[in-house]
Amino acid sequence: MSNYDVMVIGAGPAGYVCAIRAAQLGQKVAIVDKQWLGGVCLNVGCIPSKSLLKNAEVAHTLRERGKEFGFTLENLTLDYSVAVKRSRQVSDRLTKGVGFLMKKNQIDVHMGTARLITRDTVQVTDKDGKTTDYQAKNIVIATGASVAVPPVWHIDGEKVVTYWEAILQTKLPKSVIVIGSGAIGVEFSTVWSSYGTKVTIVEMLDRMVPNEDEEVSKELQKAFEKNKITCLPSHKVEALETTETGVRVKVSGPKVNEVLEAEQVLVATGFKPNSKGLGLEEVGVKLTDRGMIEIDERMATNIPGIWAIGDVTGKLMLAHVGSAQGILCAENMVGKETHTLDYVMMPRATYCFPQIASFGYTEAQAKEKGYEIKVGRFPFQANGKALGLGDYAGWVKLITDAKYGEILGAHLIGPEVTELLPELTLAQMMELTPAEIARNVHAHPSLSEALMEAAHSAEGHAIHT
Repeated sequence: MSNYDVMVIGAGPAGYVCAIRAAQLGQKVAIVDKQWLGGVCLNVGCIPSKSLLKNAEVAHTLRERGKEFGFTLENLTLDYSVAVKRSRQVSDRLTKGVGFLMKKNQIDVHMGTARLITRDTVQVTDKDGKTTDYQAKNIVIATGASVAVPPVWHIDGEKVVTYWEAILQTKLPKSVIVIGSGAIGVEFSTVWSSYGTKVTIVEMLDRMVPNEDEEVSKELQKAFEKNKITCLPSHKVEALETTETGVRVKVSGPKVNEVLEAEQVLVATGFKPNSKGLGLEEVGVKLTDRGMIEIDERMATNIPGIWAIGDVTGKLMLAHVGSAQGILCAENMVGKETHTLDYVMMPRATYCFPQIASFGYTEAQAKEKGYEIKVGRFPFQANGKALGLGDYAGWVKLITDAKYGEILGAHLIGPEVTELLPELTLAQMMELTPAEIARNVHAHPSLSEALMEAAHSAEGHAIHT
């Protein structure tokens, strides 16, 4: 039986990052995954989807904006299968990179299905059914999450799909009904509509991207409808059935009470933790009613030596949050002085067109918390770089505490705003105020000037609005 200081179950962005940091701290480390290195994110999630979104941006420009930019194309042909092929190449390159990092850091990789036998023993079953037991002082559960699908909806992988099948299919659907307007729903809607697919989004809650600021929701719906995406917030799916040619979806709501038909349905309704079948209950690890592993601020479970990170904890199901948890988990294992995570202030990014980036409290949430707030705003239509790019929908919105100037949140929608967010999250973490952001000289012309202008606005002396 092999013995390790740390054994990580799950090789996604939480697990493999934790393994690397533990190895850097002098631990003997192994990692287990039943399918691949890099997890969902690198293989069928955030990385290949960003490749498809770049292709979608180019396709949209070629199809819709030739006159604006001064070019004419005749008999334009767009091969969606080539976009998918490129996305697979991008994914493969990064997953090979993770394999290299495992070797570089002398981390043993075991491919197979893992299960806890005791508090310090992990049994791994490989694809041929062979089992091997490993002992470890510390075991980290980083098994992620999977799509939560109502049991009455059958995912056939062809007419009714989840993100998994959608990101791998090389055929472009002619029409799609997207159920759910979270990040996955709006990103796939962006890709497909850019290639000419007829897209309808059905959202049960009262607005698009319902976890974002209300003004962001309105701005995104306006932009989507301009791009001929039908948006149906406050609508419920009553029934879903497949036909010989596609799908029928019965929808009820204030705008539509009828059966919609399309070639395909994308189910993008949320995720559930992958906590079953790991032997957690048998060794006494506490789970929530929804199956998420309970952890403290150190990433420790109630059982000494067993830790959990990433989506399986349900804290905030984002890859970068899992990676941050992984680093802290490894450091806490060895007693290294570290910090805690504020999940409210974690950055959130959605890569639709226009992009969405946010952190902290929305305007409504800040008021509910009892803060007296000031709001600074700046529209991209007044930003020279955005105008030059021909991409100027949206704005920056900065929410601050009126009394102390503390940054309570920021909500951005517009060109490349996911790249602008780190300045604001760093400012919040270091307790900088809008006055200090405004004082910092930003290069001109740049999109980042919108942050400076919003900070000026929050201070009551907007320059360019």
